[in-house]
Amino acid sequence: MNLNLNVRSVDGVSVVDLSGRLVLGEESNALRLALKDLLEKNEKKILFNLADVRYIDSSGLGTLVSGLASANNANAQLKLLNLDPRVHDVIRTTHLHLVFAVFDDEATAIRSFASQASAAG
Repeated sequence: MNLNLNVRSVDGVSVVDLSGRLVLGEESNALRLALKDLLEKNEKKILFNLADVRYIDSSGLGTLVSGLASANNANAQLKLLNLDPRVHDVIRTTHLHLVFAVFDDEATAIRSFASQASAAG
């Protein structure tokens, strides 16, 4: 498997640090299971840190999109952080930047969850 996942908590946000390739097979499945576990634990603020992901194939994109749908269905928020330039190009080319909140700075991304919660409340 060429994808490593590490989950940490920062100010009530579950940050999932990903490293490797997000591709069809064990890699996409590992991310899917990690997200499912977070949602089952009632985590509502999830940030995928893709700083160390250099390649995403169509299955990996599908995993991100289905993950966003799963998060939305669980009344959770899922956002993306630190896209590698090549991954960023794929996200823009597929117009997924219109669907995902994408951040370049972790502190800004973490704050966005608080501001979104206060705006909704």
